[in-house]
Amino acid sequence: MSLGEPVRLALREVADPVKAAAMQTYMKSKMPFLGVQAGPRRAALKRVFAAHRLDSAPEWRRAVLALWREADYREELYAAIQLTGHHLYRDYQTLYTVPMYEEMIVSGAWWDLVDELATHRIGALLAAFPDSMRPLMLQWAHEDDLWKRRTAILCQNRFKAATDTALLFACIEPSLSDNDFFARKAIGWALREYARTDPREVVRYVRVKGLTGLSRREALKNLPVT
Repeated sequence: MSLGEPVRLALREVADPVKAAAMQTYMKSKMPFLGVQAGPRRAALKRVFAAHRLDSAPEWRRAVLALWREADYREELYAAIQLTGHHLYRDYQTLYTVPMYEEMIVSGAWWDLVDELATHRIGALLAAFPDSMRPLMLQWAHEDDLWKRRTAILCQNRFKAATDTALLFACIEPSLSDNDFFARKAIGWALREYARTDPREVVRYVRVKGLTGLSRREALKNLPVT
């Protein structure tokens, strides 16, 4: 039995079909929902993953991509993302996972799928393998794909004092002229997170770059600055 079958069964067992339409509408998703809320979903999947262990990094990657590519409901995409972060496979987080995450980011193309991959998976790889991941993030920051650019901007959101500010600003720079909501929101969010560590530097950057609108509001949200 592949991992897909027990995952789908577990999700259906905790689904509330009455909530499915509202969840789909809220997420503006073309893919339907089963109606599984986050808490029950995580608990159900935790049990499935514990009962169906994967023996190698290639097997784990194949299982993740099978869940992702064969998904009929959005919760199955969430299951694939949860599997990527399972503690049993922490040692499998190497540069070999980058193509998998890139596929998920590009095809996911929405904040509920991309942001966890950006901040938890790509960010962790950047911390572990900076010599390889730093130039890759700079490359992604200049690409046409909005969600790869958003990933490059957000990947250091959990770094606090370890933030590479030169990289952060370099990844923001190519998107400064982009009026897309998700680009502007990412810029502001990344700066707001770094402001917890160095508020003066964030204020300086906002002023020097002349940030306005959503990006400025988000960046300075928790600061006593007008």
